Order: sequence, then structure tokens, then C-alpha cells
Amino acid sequence: MRLDQFPNKFPKLPGVAPIWHGTVDAQEFRNLCEQVARGGGKLVALWGSDEVARDAGYALHVSLVTALGMLCLSLPIAVERPTFPDISDLFPAANRMQRAVADLLGLHAAGNDDHRKWLRHGSWPRDVHPLRKNFDGSAAFTTETDAYRFVPVSGDGVHEIPVGPVHAGTIEPGHFRFSVIGERVLRLEERLGYTHKGIEKRFESMNLEQGARLAGRISGDSTVAYAWAYAQAVESVTGTTVPPRAAALRAVLLELERIHNHLGDLGYLGNDVALAFGFAQFWILKEDLLRLQGELFGHRYLMDKVVPGGVACDLDSSGCDTLLKFFGHLEREIATLKNIYDEHAGAQDRFLTTGRVSPDLAAQLGLTGLCGRASGQAWDLRAQFPCAPYDDLEVRMATHRNGDVAARVTVRFEEVMESMRLIRLLLKQLPPGELYAAPGDAPENVLGLGWVEGWRGEILVALHTGKDNAIHRLHPHDPSWQNWPVLEHAIIGNIVPDFPLINKSFNLSYTGQDL
Repeated sequence: MRLDQFPNKFPKLPGVAPIWHGTVDAQEFRNLCEQVARGGGKLVALWGSDEVARDAGYALHVSLVTALGMLCLSLPIAVERPTFPDISDLFPAANRMQRAVADLLGLHAAGNDDHRKWLRHGSWPRDVHPLRKNFDGSAAFTTETDAYRFVPVSGDGVHEIPVGPVHAGTIEPGHFRFSVIGERVLRLEERLGYTHKGIEKRFESMNLEQGARLAGRISGDSTVAYAWAYAQAVESVTGTTVPPRAAALRAVLLELERIHNHLGDLGYLGNDVALAFGFAQFWILKEDLLRLQGELFGHRYLMDKVVPGGVACDLDSSGCDTLLKFFGHLEREIATLKNIYDEHAGAQDRFLTTGRVSPDLAAQLGLTGLCGRASGQAWDLRAQFPCAPYDDLEVRMATHRNGDVAARVTVRFEEVMESMRLIRLLLKQLPPGELYAAPGDAPENVLGLGWVEGWRGEILVALHTGKDNAIHRLHPHDPSWQNWPVLEHAIIGNIVPDFPLINKSFNLSYTGQDL
């Protein structure tokens, strides 16, 4: 089958996003993945599901993006031979996703030599699979020694520096194994997944209404993006149309989330190059915005404000005026701080050429989101596949080609300014009307997808429905799955003391890919 035929072969999923879904055999699966890779497309997510109770064995699902939109493929897998074609040679980011599927469901990528566990650590035995429907969470089993095999690096003068998983700061656990000569990094290998919160399993005990609260808590810094993606998935399977005012307010909330995260990052990046003034000033601005969000919407981080069917908050004319007045102050302060960052010799010496990911390498490895745009990857759902109200806003995508810390700093500055411009437009033409349309019942055994450009990158929520509005399977996907492996390449050739700076310029989520 040719890639240009997929809209005719596969039905389009309900909803505004251009998403097609179809069931394929192993040969079609591999063939279509190859065509997407050759055509410059990318892998968004890969996950598995247990369909044994439905007499369908297991299934592997992948979502791929092309110029036409998203192609979601489902590959049935027999119980007696739980394997699927390896696609990590086409999309390197698939390696860890495939290893996670092996840990959680016991489905293995045929032909892939990397059989190391990813999420399992020493928490459960090799033959136990938590996402299988017959998993008994109350049963006692003997845990095994972790014994994770890091890739060795040898040679004269080479030594290793292990960092984590417990860190000095209040952050989630992650282990970084540096192979170095002197201070120069030859290789970095990451080990994540230490917490394993069991979120995907928790969803399976919920109905569609209950799942909304958990979706907004998958990754706290992206609560609006996850909640909106979950809402899109529910609205897709229930045929719900969101009122125009609710859609506009969702975009306001999403852009506010983008702004306050970028403000925090710009402060931390100043702090990492000993520019404590920048850290203090940006965090004052972030705190001012968080307080304003709490005042206007009832929650500093906007949690539980996006719900399936609409929003759970409103903004009156006085609130609009207050937000616009704050933006006038914020815009002036950011312009001043950008000039200071640009002209500060010490900061620029640390930012420029540090942690560079070339456009070619970014494309090869699937770098996405703001980090991808800083390395010449022009992907932004708000501009290319816009849902309402973005389809009326003409989003100006911020892209650069240098791919270093300086480029990632510049993208953040530009995106903050663009988000304020978009919010001004949204508030100027905020439509009247309802805030919520109650979703109806969802049919059993259907797939709904939500797809949102969060501040870090594109977030996907895949919802498989069960009986009586129950959740059969829900997979949330964070862009950090794609970007953590690229960080390993960005540090090569740099010195160890630059790792905190490079790491913060990516600012990836531990919790978003530790489900």
C-alpha cells in the first residue's frame, strides 16, 4: 500500500484533527512506517494494549505524522507469538517505547538486539506484565536484582561519572552515566522510569468522567495540555462539539501555561551561567503570573479547568482587562531582560555553540517541540494542523537552525511574545455563549485520539473505550520520550560542567514518560 492512499484505505477519526486510523498486518505495518520515515514524517507514539478478553490477542499501536496529518496504525498480535516488527531503525526514539511495551505487556520487537528492560527496574519479575488484564496487583511476587547493563566505554584515560538517580534538588529521579576523558564527555547514557506511578493501569479502573482529573495530573507543568488532549479524545468518541467560547478559553489557558513555563526556564538558564539577576527577575515575573492565574481562574497552575465538553472557568471583561494590563508590564520587562541576556558576554559565551544539535541530527533522531524548532524542525500543531480556535489565529512559528542553548533560549523568548499576541487576539474576539456541552455515552471498543501542542512539544492521548463509558486502555504520550535520547547526543564533546545548562535548555519531563 502506498502512503498517499492511506486516507482512502483508513477511516478518518471523528474530531477536528486530520487523523486516520486503520488495522494492518505486520508487512503493511513495516511498509507504511518505512514510507513515513522516507517522506520526512515522524513517529509520535508507540503503545500496546491487551485485547485477549475480546478474543483479539494483543495489539500494538503507533501514531505517525505526515504532511497530510496523523496516521494511526493498529497491529493485532497473537497470544502465542507476542512479537511485532522493530521500527527503531527507522525512528530511533522507538527503542525505549518498544522496551516499555515489553516490560508492561510482554510484547517484543522482533529483530531488535536491545532487550534491556526500561521501566521494570527491579520492581517486578520478567514474566510479570502490569498492563495485562489478568495482572493481580495484590499478589505478592519476589523482586529481582536490577543489574542494568550500561553500554561500556573503554580506552586510555576514560572513566565514568554516575549521577543520580537521587539528586540534590527536589526533582524526580533519573540516572545519568557519563563516560569522560578529563572533563570532556565521550558518551552519556540515561536511565529513567524509577518512580513508575502506575498511571496507565489506574486509568483502567476509571470511567471517562473520572479520567479527566487524572489526565491533568500526568505531568503537572503541562496540566492544560494533557487535560485538553484527554478532552479531545473523549469528545472524539462521544461526538461532542465544544462551544466556541470554551474553545477560545482553552487556548488562553494553554498559552498562559506556555508563558509561565518559559519564564521559569529563562530564569533557570540565567542561573546556570551565574547570572543570578536573570533568575530572580524571571521568577518574579513567573510568580506574578501564577498569582494572577490563581486570581482569575481559581488555580495557580490552571489544574482542572479544561474538562471534556468545555471548560470549568470563565473570564469576564474585568478579568480580560486585568490580564491585558499585566501583559503590557510583562512585555516591557521581557524586552529589557532579553537585551541583558543578549549583551551579557558571560552568558553568551556559555550559551553559544553549547549542546548543539544540528538540523540533520535533529531530523534523524526525531527531536520535537521547542527543542526541535530550535534545530530547524518546523513542526507546531498550532500552525500546521490547527484545531479551533487556532485555525483563525495564523500562529507564527518560532524556528532557528543553530540548535544550541542560545537557539533554545531565543525560541523561548519568541514564543512568550507570540503567546501574548495570541491571547490578545483571543480576548479581543472572545465569543459569547456556553462554556460546556455535556458529552454523551461512548460506544464500546472505539479509539479516540487527542493531539495538542503543549509548551514542551506535542502531547498525544490515546483512548480505547470499554463498556458503559469505562476506559479499556489509555496511553498518554509526552514529547520527552523523543527528546531524552537526543540530550545524550547534545552533550557529546562538551564538558561535564555544561551538562546542567544543556539539560535545562531541553527541560524534559521525568514524570511525563514515567507512567
